[in-house]
Amino acid sequence: MPSRRHFLSSLLALPFGFGACAQTAPLPPTSWPPPDAPAAGPLPPAVAQALQQANLPPQALAVLVQDLQGNTTRLSLNAAAPMNPASVMKLATTAAALDLLGPAWSWRTPVWVQGSVERGRLRGSVVIQGRGDPKLTQERLYLLMRRLRAWGIDEIDGDFVLDRSAFEPAAGAPGDFDGEALRPYNVLPDALLLNLRALTLSFMPDAARGVARVGLEPPLDGVQLDTRVPLSNGPCGDWRGTLKADFNDPARLHLAGRYPLSCGERFWPVAYADPAAFDARLLQALWQEAGGRLRGGVREGRAPGDAAPTFELGSPPLAEVVRDINKFSNNVMAQQLFLTLALEQQGLGSTAGARTVLSGWLQRRLGAAAVDGAVIDNGSGLSRQTRLSAALLGRLLQAAWAAPWMPEFMASLPIQGLDGTLRRWAGEPGRAHLKTGSLRDVSAVAGYVLGRSGRRHALVALVNHPQAAAARPVLDALLQWTLED
Repeated sequence: MPSRRHFLSSLLALPFGFGACAQTAPLPPTSWPPPDAPAAGPLPPAVAQALQQANLPPQALAVLVQDLQGNTTRLSLNAAAPMNPASVMKLATTAAALDLLGPAWSWRTPVWVQGSVERGRLRGSVVIQGRGDPKLTQERLYLLMRRLRAWGIDEIDGDFVLDRSAFEPAAGAPGDFDGEALRPYNVLPDALLLNLRALTLSFMPDAARGVARVGLEPPLDGVQLDTRVPLSNGPCGDWRGTLKADFNDPARLHLAGRYPLSCGERFWPVAYADPAAFDARLLQALWQEAGGRLRGGVREGRAPGDAAPTFELGSPPLAEVVRDINKFSNNVMAQQLFLTLALEQQGLGSTAGARTVLSGWLQRRLGAAAVDGAVIDNGSGLSRQTRLSAALLGRLLQAAWAAPWMPEFMASLPIQGLDGTLRRWAGEPGRAHLKTGSLRDVSAVAGYVLGRSGRRHALVALVNHPQAAAARPVLDALLQWTLED
């Protein structure tokens, strides 16, 4: 079976709360040029050449490069144009959260033990109220079960009652965005999101027996799995395709193909085919794994409004969650945070409320002119409607650089050539902290670059074009030019 650490990493590396909020000091005003400032000179030759070779017109590219120490613009092209930023949108969501909530803030998930415990039997139910925590992972849910066992509970006569009312119900279905309902990045947000509503299959070759052993995390009650598949001697290549997997049956994960020995150990994260049944299967399995028995079932309900919770399950601090969101570009975690902003500021985690909170924060921090033309959708960038300008993102990076929470924000960004979504980027490792974004027709990058002079720069580059997938050399050339200051 995969280690807990490998399991969580595979979930985060996807393809693509009670109490007062900690308030941070107001951000100082920036000295950026206005959004409609003229271009600061022509494109560097290497960038222009890469753009031409990729068959991309100049109007498909928006660029802003700013010297953070001198507040001078080194390069600006189409910076005021609203463009789809893809996952670079997460910079706005996470920056607002760090400012409004504070890096040390955490989610609280209240739990009520209702009824009396007699000789190990709870004559009542356990109520769990979701407050948006995006890291209610298998490990932390198992700790919840251990807390219940520590209360002397061996058997529950009643039910696990789940309260999801803190968030407005998500509209649509997981496959609405691109038809890929089993991709973990399409999981919908939920006030009580257990284990990101996703599974991870592990494949461990056993050459002596000619099979690959298959593990599943987390366990799901009543779900069968083919625990071994024959090995093949071919190249690793499209190893998922050669497995001929069928994950559409919620009661069985079937593998009809073979696993290439040359692949070594691999992990495959997938979303569960029946999201509505996921929580019940997971809680029943974890409770049984903890040695407990459940006479009732798992059902929806409301937490008691007139009683303090028996205990609360606290999340890791916000700074750690923001790091997971940006390093691994986790869409559902970003949407959980987005809705949490509305929950904490307005009392209900609604999409409309979250848009109001985030747009209001951007206007206060960056100025009304900077957000002109901006369109905020779901806070993650997994959207065709989102629009931000390079000028807005540049102002955001400048404001974050001067903020008290700058260390946590910058540390959340992938490091060039070393980790997260920048692990495979070429160039000198470690000199850039950049958030990447990609969708069909979109390629984007934004963050901080340490020039060879020792000066730090903000870099924003957005490409919106049907040939955006070919823009990687353009982004590489911009990064290299920024580095060679």
